[in-house]
Amino acid sequence: MNFAYTIVYVPDVSASLAFFERAFGLKTRFLHESGAYGEVDTGVGGATLAFVDHETARDSVQHDYVQAHASPQPLGMELGFTVSDVQAAYDRAVAAGARPLAAPVTKPWGQTVAYVRCPDGSLVELCTAMG
Repeated sequence: MNFAYTIVYVPDVSASLAFFERAFGLKTRFLHESGAYGEVDTGVGGATLAFVDHETARDSVQHDYVQAHASPQPLGMELGFTVSDVQAAYDRAVAAGARPLAAPVTKPWGQTVAYVRCPDGSLVELCTAMG
């Protein structure tokens, strides 16, 4: 078994794609003509980060779920991005419209981490690489 992708369910795929480019520099790789599905170029071969609108997601899952953007608290999962300068990445994300949750801090094991919440409700960790 191989990890293939993560899909984030969002209210507006185009808005999420635009935000992820402004905030994290991830360019849109694909946007379906319907606007219901899109992907960003993660720079990691084989691993896809995609976004799908709620209507399409509910049709696929055939169950309702907690919509991250509507939840007062972040969902219990995160998207993690390694960066060389966590403070600069954090500042860029906040300037692009992310809500700051945890400013950069260096953990006892030496890794620097910070957390932001995207307008679509996604929780994102910005961190230095381990090791």
